[in-house]
Amino acid sequence: MRKPVVLITGAGGEIGHGLMARLAGPSRSIITLDVAPLDRTLVPLVTREFTGSITDVDLLDRLLAEFEIDLIFHLAALLSTRAEFTPMTAHHVNVEGTLNLLEFAQRQGESHGRHVVFVYPSSVAAYGLPDLAGKTAAGRVREDEFLNPTTMYGCNKLYCEQLGRYYARHYKQLATHAASRRVDFRCVRFPGLISALTVPSGGTSDYAPEMIHAAARGEPYACFVRPDTTLPFMAMPDAIDALLTLASAPAGTLTRTAYNVSAFSRSAADIRDVVMRAFPKAAITYAVDDKRQAIVDTWPADVDDSAARADWGFNPGHDFARAFSEYLIPTIRQRYLSSKQT
Repeated sequence: MRKPVVLITGAGGEIGHGLMARLAGPSRSIITLDVAPLDRTLVPLVTREFTGSITDVDLLDRLLAEFEIDLIFHLAALLSTRAEFTPMTAHHVNVEGTLNLLEFAQRQGESHGRHVVFVYPSSVAAYGLPDLAGKTAAGRVREDEFLNPTTMYGCNKLYCEQLGRYYARHYKQLATHAASRRVDFRCVRFPGLISALTVPSGGTSDYAPEMIHAAARGEPYACFVRPDTTLPFMAMPDAIDALLTLASAPAGTLTRTAYNVSAFSRSAADIRDVVMRAFPKAAITYAVDDKRQAIVDTWPADVDDSAARADWGFNPGHDFARAFSEYLIPTIRQRYLSSKQT
């Protein structure tokens, strides 16, 4: 009898690093799928590593034949900035790839007779507020409000949330014989994520981690949004906790398929101030990119995550002060000190 395993797509990205470190152990076998080989430090954590694309149906068929997968963390995606430059490619990867994985999960569930938990990170980019005044007036935005994304990435994420809901609740509803729905789809709508362990990789909210990494390297940084720009954020360890907590929650406690999560909401000026206190010689200025600024202005200044807190006990451990003083600044400072010493 095959032992159930966890599949992580896009495992080499920012979230995948932390997720593998937390999941690895004798009780969990992990297989990964990414377009690039894993960092060599991560290879010992996984049972099998597959290099390839989620758009490769033949590769997914191979995984279906070889493994019994009962939990999927679908992290693979083209992020917001790159997606805006290549919308067709973004749709191919972000939407068609996700649809391939949902169908794969349904077939996995059918093959071993139980639900496959499918954990999907969505984004604050799924929202689209009408203008800056509307953003200010909206306050904390709930899951079902202002769902009018203006970016390809946001459109992709919102549609995939709906695809997941369809597979979980309405799959093949007109079939002559009632289809057995085997996908237990669970989605978190992440705010901007700030990691101390990986370098930012192209997100539109990455001005926050870029400030810290540049300051720690002793390099000047020009922030591409206005000082008053306010978004919700979360430290990466809390993002990993959210994914794992949601994945393990009893299905009966969940009232939604997509949940807001957040830890703190601060302006670019607030973030610059705390970075400057830690790195007094840092050169952090502003050079507003009007196009990227226009996108960020459509995203909420804060989100209402009360449903996640009530349904599955979401409770981030890092508020604004702790995120910077205990996690981000000391870890990133040590990262670059160590690299200089070697």
